[in-house]
Amino acid sequence: MVEQAKKLLRGHVSSSGRLSLPAEFRKAIGLERGGVVVVELDNREIRIRTLDDVVDEAQALSRRLLAGKRNASVDDFLKERKADWKEP
Repeated sequence: MVEQAKKLLRGHVSSSGRLSLPAEFRKAIGLERGGVVVVELDNREIRIRTLDDVVDEAQALSRRLLAGKRNASVDDFLKERKADWKEP
């Protein structure tokens, strides 16, 4: 994987908390026309990621954690929970 150089631009947060993202940044992550993002606070660092990127990351993690495990699908999980709720 080729690592991209970081790009820094100065921004401004209004008193109401609004932040405008530079067009170049929006284009780079596919938000030219806006979209849903996830804002994460990690100590004093704020990260803004697209919802699609967050979902992709969660799915990749799930695949790694469940690799090779039988009966690990959502359908299998729901069947198991349903069986737990059946009356004896």
